[in-house]
Amino acid sequence: MTNDTNVNSAPAAAAGTWRLGDRTVNRIGYGAMRLAGMPWDERPRDRAGAVALLRRAIELGVNHIDTAAFYFLPTRSVNELISTALQPYPDELVITTKVGAGRARDGAFEYARPDQLRSQVEENIRQLGLDHLDVVNLRWGAGLDREPGSVSEHFGALAELREAGLIRHLGISNIGAEQLAEAMEIAPVVCVQNRYGLTERQDDALVEMCARHGIAFVPFFAVAPGISGGLPGAAAHGGRDTTGETEVAKVAEAHGVTPAQVRLAWTLHRGDHVLAIPGTSDLTHLEENVAAGALRLSEDELALLDGIATTG
Repeated sequence: MTNDTNVNSAPAAAAGTWRLGDRTVNRIGYGAMRLAGMPWDERPRDRAGAVALLRRAIELGVNHIDTAAFYFLPTRSVNELISTALQPYPDELVITTKVGAGRARDGAFEYARPDQLRSQVEENIRQLGLDHLDVVNLRWGAGLDREPGSVSEHFGALAELREAGLIRHLGISNIGAEQLAEAMEIAPVVCVQNRYGLTERQDDALVEMCARHGIAFVPFFAVAPGISGGLPGAAAHGGRDTTGETEVAKVAEAHGVTPAQVRLAWTLHRGDHVLAIPGTSDLTHLEENVAAGALRLSEDELALLDGIATTG
């Protein structure tokens, strides 16, 4: 685990690295959810453009891609796009996926029983063209809202699949501290993936808990904390969060970068164990997101940003 950078290294290495179990990844990765298009889009994203974006991500040094079998449209599957664009996969590439939540063919979200998780794992393996999965997150709850309850049966089922060799490492998503502690009693946890960002600070204590245990904390929606519709329980934010935009704009102007890059850089400043997986279907935004890993904020700038009124 290191934050050392090499000026001659790929851009995605500028923020340093962290370990997911026995795999080392650059702290700037890529979240593939938007790659095929979102359910409410009038048409799917261009296939050739999606393939080009994935290949460009690899050129920039991205070696951590987050995906899921339930990222699909009627004529597009994100996993299929990843397989098409990147096989044969680079040795250093770590693909993280999620199970638990799922979607029926009509697009409706549903949540799997513990005995259904194996079929979800196998579906990801098949779509990605792999022999096993590097990291599988148990996605707790079908929607974006935090749900209570014990994760032991579901996480235990994934632990059995890990022992069977279908999964290399386990993570958990959309959970609280008690659920993380419960999962850690069952099997090693290499990452926690929760909604978190500059103005979504409800998990500050969980970020610190992960640091104490050497667990990667991987925020989703770090720039845009919600989606309008399409997912049960999603907050109707309608795009990028604008809370504190004056403060963010001031820091962005001082560095000659975009507000989104400032938000990503702030997230990375939360700890060496925090990884970023910003998602986009735009090449320019991809390059900006990766470049945010090199952005260093001063103590005064961090204090200014930390002072923004938070939600949650």
